[in-house]
Amino acid sequence: MKRFFSSLRAPAGVALLAVAASAAHAQSREVVIGYQDMVVPWRYAQVSGAVEKATGYKVTYRKLGSGADVIRALASGSIQLGEAGSSPIAAGLSQGVDISLFWILDNINDAEALVARDGSGVTKLSDLKGKKIGLPFVSTSHFHALVALEHAGVDPSTVKILNLRPPEVAAAWERGDIDATYIWDPVLAKVKKNGKVLITSGEVAKETGKATFDGFAVSRKFAQDNGAFVAGLVKVLAATDAQYRDNKSAWTAGSKEVEGVAKESGATAADVPASLALYAFPTLAEQASPAWLGGGAQSGAAKSLAATAAFLKAQGTIQNVLPDYSVGVDPRFIQQASR
Repeated sequence: MKRFFSSLRAPAGVALLAVAASAAHAQSREVVIGYQDMVVPWRYAQVSGAVEKATGYKVTYRKLGSGADVIRALASGSIQLGEAGSSPIAAGLSQGVDISLFWILDNINDAEALVARDGSGVTKLSDLKGKKIGLPFVSTSHFHALVALEHAGVDPSTVKILNLRPPEVAAAWERGDIDATYIWDPVLAKVKKNGKVLITSGEVAKETGKATFDGFAVSRKFAQDNGAFVAGLVKVLAATDAQYRDNKSAWTAGSKEVEGVAKESGATAADVPASLALYAFPTLAEQASPAWLGGGAQSGAAKSLAATAAFLKAQGTIQNVLPDYSVGVDPRFIQQASR
């Protein structure tokens, strides 16, 4: 298990290339954004070209398989901004990747869950001893799987935890190669059809105090040179989330918004409304408050990242923990958009 977080950190030569790449993008007004298959409102903004219209930048979206892949891409400079869960962001910051968290994409709540496959013989967490769980390493679901097992008195070393990206989880589930998975939509919706939910991330957070979230991280060099772009992106993110929060009943399977989310995430349009309802999307004011990005070392995000890193270090999956994770939290763009 100690190899989970290896190769996140970029070598010095790669770091220099990343700086050069950021400078080139600043001059050309082009940007590459890494994203995953999460079912969130902002997928519609991707389809509609809202970021391009708001900023004047040429935006290329690159779909990546996991948060760990996103952090590695940020470290190498192949993308300038990207989506990742709190666990891979904490791991990346701990290993010296030069990034900042500037937006809370979602509070995960019940949008990630540990599900046991029908016929696996698993009906409760303690039944997972000796069983196979498929999940993406370095993800929020990986972190919460370890937390849930520990809280239930199950030694993670007695469970066979396999590193599978979401599409690989779906395939392994269909073949019967795994007994359980801790995953998010669109795969979560599929495995629920012939599986039993043992616990959700919302329940893990309530029972242990260890919450998880998905966030947007940016190369600090890129943010320094392209502050106007990041501010424009924040406004698009805030507007899209508000559009969803204020008009949930209009986001139906046949709506252009839901069809856009389905197209970019790979979900089925019919499943999207229920999937969106599992998350909580903080308002701009909530993002700027100490509950999330405001408040320095006492901000909710900084404390969550610190708790995550401390747990991962105790598990032996990372070697270092920063004294203060607010160094990786940048509330400037949220504050600007809130004025």
